[in-house]
Amino acid sequence: MRGILQQLCPRCRGGKIFRRSVWLFPGMYERCPACGLKFEREAGYFLGAMYISYGLGIGVIAALAALVWALLKWPLTKSVVAGIVLFLPLAPVLTWMARVLWIYMDQAIDPDRS
Repeated sequence: MRGILQQLCPRCRGGKIFRRSVWLFPGMYERCPACGLKFEREAGYFLGAMYISYGLGIGVIAALAALVWALLKWPLTKSVVAGIVLFLPLAPVLTWMARVLWIYMDQAIDPDRS
């Protein structure tokens, strides 16, 4: 879990996956600076991360909408719209997290040994 939160390589846990902070358009390294693991194995590799991002996004929006609904007692539709608006600043973080989770899941299922 520490490796995921700190954006570390899933193989060596020594090199970073991203060059900069998630808030500054994070560029990814092509390979791990420590062990040389190629992060994007093929074109379209991160398509699967979109599914993870979608699931995380729906969960976060639902939680934010429920929080707004519980605290402010707004109608459900208005609370969902407020949840979406509150979610927008979190979208870059979820994109980063989805990519890291996708890389970790891919390495757990089909490790790259090169």
